[in-house]
Amino acid sequence: MKILIAEDNDSNYLLVRHILKDYNLTRALDGADAVWKARNESFDLILMDMKMPVMGGLEATRRIREFNAKVPIIALTANAFDSDKGSAIEAGCNAFLAKPLSKKQILEIFSTKW
Repeated sequence: MKILIAEDNDSNYLLVRHILKDYNLTRALDGADAVWKARNESFDLILMDMKMPVMGGLEATRRIREFNAKVPIIALTANAFDSDKGSAIEAGCNAFLAKPLSKKQILEIFSTKW
């Protein structure tokens, strides 16, 4: 499984990388980088931080959806408010995970049929 991780924070990225060490991972450091990589490579899943420099996760998700409606995009955020979840889903995310992430949370996403 090839996964794009759009995450600007090194600590958060290292945690996800550790949990998903057996997968093919590509990192994007900001939303614009995530859009570029999603346009130029094929991914089975995208983990999208909502707050990143240059372009945030919501805008990046909207732009990816313009050319790829099928790839599952999972919103990652430190804010677990219902309004944040609603904004992520409205932008095109398939699911929403609140930080800090756990191995259980991430692995449950893999059992979901999109």
